[in-house]
Amino acid sequence: METNSASYHGKRVLITGGTGSFGHTVAEKLLTTGVEQVRILSRDEAKQDLMRHEIADPRLRFYVGDIRDYLSVERAIRDVDYVFHAAALKQVPSCEFFPLEAVKTNVLGSENVVRAADNAGVASLVCLSTDKAVYPVNAMGISKAMMEKVAQSYGLNNPNAATTVSCVRYGNVMYSRGSVIPLFIRQLKAGKNLTVTNPEMTRFMMSLASSVDLVEFAFQHAEQGDLFIRKAQSCTVGDLAQAVINLFQSKASVEVIGTRHAEKLSEALASREELARAQDMGDYFRIQADKRDLNYSAYFDEGNVAQAQYSDYDSHTVDRLTVTGVEDLLLTLPEVRAELAAAGLPFERTS
Repeated sequence: METNSASYHGKRVLITGGTGSFGHTVAEKLLTTGVEQVRILSRDEAKQDLMRHEIADPRLRFYVGDIRDYLSVERAIRDVDYVFHAAALKQVPSCEFFPLEAVKTNVLGSENVVRAADNAGVASLVCLSTDKAVYPVNAMGISKAMMEKVAQSYGLNNPNAATTVSCVRYGNVMYSRGSVIPLFIRQLKAGKNLTVTNPEMTRFMMSLASSVDLVEFAFQHAEQGDLFIRKAQSCTVGDLAQAVINLFQSKASVEVIGTRHAEKLSEALASREELARAQDMGDYFRIQADKRDLNYSAYFDEGNVAQAQYSDYDSHTVDRLTVTGVEDLLLTLPEVRAELAAAGLPFERTS
C-alpha cells in the first residue's frame, strides 16, 4: 500500500470487520503513517484478542459489536475521520443456505454503516465489494450488489453531503482467510491430492497488498458514489492448483470434486454497461454513479449507443496467466515464501 502518510497523520480510522485478513493488513499499514487511532469493530472477541497481542500498539482500539446493530456502529464511529467497511458475510455456500442472514449483514448492516458515517460527519467511507456482485447468481453476490446500491443511493439522495461514500470491487484475494491457496498447501502438507471444483473455472487473482492499494486509491480519488476497480489478470483453478504442486515439488494430483453451490464458471469485475461510463485511470477503472434523477419522460428517446462497443471485464476474456505466470505471482506472497522456506524449498519456479 503506497500510503499517503499526510492523509492519515493525526486522524482516526475505523475498520469494520477489521480482524479479517484485509483489516489486519490495513491496520498494520495505517499504524506506520502517524495515525492517531485505528479502531476495529467486529463480533469475534477471540480474534480481537489475538490481533491485540500480535500488533501490540496502544493506538489500536477494539470495539465488540455487529454492524447489524446500529448503536454498536454509532458507538465505534464517533469522532472518526475515515472508515473502511470490510465487514460482510462472504462465503457463497453459507449465504445460499441462509440468504436472509446475508441481507441482514451485507445490505442492512451496510446501511447502518453509511447512516452512522453521515451522522458522525465522517469525511470518507469506502465500502468493499466483490466481483460476485456483477451479474450475481448467488445470494452472496446479490447482497453485495445491493450493498453497492445502498452506498450509491446515499450520494444520489445527498449530493452535497460532507461524507463521501464510495465502493471498491475486487476478485479473489490470494491467501486471504478462507481462500483456496492455504487449503491447497494444507492438503499438500498432509500428503493429500488437491481438490478443485472445476479446473476450467477462471478467477481474477489479486494480492492482499493490491486490494489494500485499491482502497487507498479510492480514498485519494473518490467522488460521491464512485466505484473503483483494479485491473487484474486471471487464471484457471486447475492452473492455480498445478502451480502450487510445482512450487512445492509435489507428486500430488488434482481431483475434481464438482461445482459448489451457486458457483460461476467465470467472474466479471465490471459489466459492459458500467464500462460504457467508466474512466480509465491506468491501473484502475473509475465508474461513476448514474446521477440522473427520477424526473425522466415516460418514453425514452435517448440512449447510449456506445454501450454496444464494450464487453464485460470478465475473467474468461482478460489476459490469462499461464502456470508459470501463476507460479511467479505466488512467489510474491510472503506466506507462500514462508511455507517454502519451512519445507526447505527454493524461492524459484521448478518448471
